[in-house]
Amino acid sequence: MVARSEEDRISQLPDPLICQILSHLPSKETVKTSVLSTRWRSLWLWVPCLELNSQLFHDFNGFISFGNRFFDTNKVSCIQKLKLNIIDISENKVDHASYFASWIDAVVKRKIQHLHVCCYPYSYLYEMPTSFYICERLVSLELHWVAWASAEFVSLPCLKTMHLHHNMFPNEASFEKLVSCCHVLEELYISLAEEDTKVYCVRSRSLKKLTFIRYSSSQFGSVPDIFIDAPLLCSLEIIISLLKVILLNNLESIAKLDISPSFGFEEYEAASYSLRRSRIRSFLSRISRVKDMTICVDTFKVIHHYSKFELLPQFGYLSHLHVSLYAHDLKFLTAFLESCPNLKFLVLDGWEWDLFSVEKKNHINFSSVPKCLLSSLEFVDFKVPMGGVYAVEFKVVKYFLENSAVLKKLTLRLNYSSEKKDVSQELLRIPRGSAKCDVVIL
Repeated sequence: MVARSEEDRISQLPDPLICQILSHLPSKETVKTSVLSTRWRSLWLWVPCLELNSQLFHDFNGFISFGNRFFDTNKVSCIQKLKLNIIDISENKVDHASYFASWIDAVVKRKIQHLHVCCYPYSYLYEMPTSFYICERLVSLELHWVAWASAEFVSLPCLKTMHLHHNMFPNEASFEKLVSCCHVLEELYISLAEEDTKVYCVRSRSLKKLTFIRYSSSQFGSVPDIFIDAPLLCSLEIIISLLKVILLNNLESIAKLDISPSFGFEEYEAASYSLRRSRIRSFLSRISRVKDMTICVDTFKVIHHYSKFELLPQFGYLSHLHVSLYAHDLKFLTAFLESCPNLKFLVLDGWEWDLFSVEKKNHINFSSVPKCLLSSLEFVDFKVPMGGVYAVEFKVVKYFLENSAVLKKLTLRLNYSSEKKDVSQELLRIPRGSAKCDVVIL
């Protein structure tokens, strides 16, 4: 057998192409290629994509040393994508944080396009330097538990997607400037820390998708107000249970809405009650052109309570509605559907319907038949598991089957105690408002 002495084909490729190939490998495997030959010894330092996790190092100093080599400011090669996971549980975390700014400075100089940073523990020791506010090539950004420095000038001309998880800003003006100066930003995701009480102002001429999320473990406390001025916004998701104020301007194009705030309606001080009602009126009027809406149980309760004092606006463009509600709020469902004359898809979700059925002896009545049931409603999906033919869910199903004139499909789910055979037999006895309706039991 004759040994082949010629060089392998990969090594014959130019360095930039080899680095591009190495960027598809895990970082640990990329570094291992440095032992192949003298030529490969430093190629890993020039890869355009890198995922760096401090947990993969024996100690944090080794992680810092590795990072300092890779983020050498003398390099001129571009970095396309960088993912940093920094988990520092050592005693000298403050000293370690000083390296972070130099690394960010380096990736800015090397024209970073996609940056993902996650820091732990949640101490905000890692601060984005002012140099980051002028990042010419950045397209997508995701930051977890980092702080932002104050900056007089912001220029992120290519940034289209920004996800900020529990970030800390020096003041409210800094956040507003950051968003408003991203002139091509299309998607913004904000996850707020529980103790955050700032006013968040989102002004954008380009934003299409906006998400605000704050999961609170407390039923009390102060939360931030939100002001939105985004004329091209198509999708808005606000998952903040205790939010008291939402001011919206220029939302003519919004198509999808997911909301869960209570607007502070659980507080009934006479001095502020009328003001909150006014804000809810303004909010509802500004979203009246939405096409796809998801409403949580608390928000539905607020709207129900509000409707006792004022008429709801007509949601004439609404075709998809996903609503979560408690069983004792079912009596308001038809009144709300009166405001949705062209509804086509309805998803019903919620909790404790079975408990309500036992406590109230299955007492639930609908007083009217909304227009959408007679002319447009084609699909109804019950996410609430049915507890049997004597449960309150069955009465709601019966109501839709009897009164929906153009219904095409109704989907049910049974809980563990329900017999599919018994439910199917009872469903067959219900007179149908639509001869074309299929009932699907999952």
